Amino acid sequence: MRVARFRCRDFPGLYRAAARLPWGRFVRPGTPLHCRATCRNSRLIHSGRVAETVLAAVGHALGGAAPVADDGQLLLARVVDDVVELSVDSSGELLHRRGYRTHVAAAPLRETLAAGVLHLLGWDGGEALADPLCGTGTFLLEGALLAGRRAPGLQRPFAFMRWPGYRAGLWEQLCGEARRDERPLPAVISGGDADAAALAAARANLAQAGLAEAVALQHRPLAGQPVHAGSGLVVCNPPYGKRLTPDEPLESYFAALGRELARAYPGWRKALLAPEPRLARATALPLRAVAELDNGGLRVGLYATLP
Repeated sequence: MRVARFRCRDFPGLYRAAARLPWGRFVRPGTPLHCRATCRNSRLIHSGRVAETVLAAVGHALGGAAPVADDGQLLLARVVDDVVELSVDSSGELLHRRGYRTHVAAAPLRETLAAGVLHLLGWDGGEALADPLCGTGTFLLEGALLAGRRAPGLQRPFAFMRWPGYRAGLWEQLCGEARRDERPLPAVISGGDADAAALAAARANLAQAGLAEAVALQHRPLAGQPVHAGSGLVVCNPPYGKRLTPDEPLESYFAALGRELARAYPGWRKALLAPEPRLARATALPLRAVAELDNGGLRVGLYATLP
């Protein structure tokens, strides 16, 4: 949350300006603090000294030296072109962390990316959803939250809960209103994986989210999937040689992937992530490019068949 924005070119001026700000709205006296500073194109170019000056000013504003800790309340100082922006972190952990994923395996998909993919594909719970390469179950979990109209973040704490003005009763009232909008899942959500450890992590995450009974999981490879009748959306994040590597050349793997998806899900829409168009083409599925996305620092494309 932005606290102030002002021009400044020297450290005494930074101290005076920061010390006048209403830090008591966001920080209780005695709360451990941590300041992260960045500087660019400014007279105030030493980020470490900027952080020290801000911490000293905040301590003065609160009536005494503030204790410093790496896991303390995060303050942010950004200095660009001699303009200082001071903020206080209201989130705590990164917002893509919903609070349910306590078990991970190799190359997990970020929760917000999985939710964004489902939105891009127009999936809202009105049709079945499957991920036969589900790993720790991120697509399935996010699909269940979306289809059940469950607000993300209900199971996690936020940094603003430590602020002096935080009202626990009001927060619980807001959470209660969100929970009243929830609904039973209107469609079947299912997944599978050949990796027993990843599947165990998926089951643990589903249980943590209270969705253990809502999503059906099977320990089997895609080649062992039966033919699924009807229609729906099958979506997957296959290994593509960056953080997970299949046991065969990538083009051969994607060709086999396309054949198995066509066999096991003949009437379903199909979607997948791939780092290169040639791999999407290797599936021989009638895929079109939907979006270019960032998956943990890797540029990947989202490809899907038409409805």
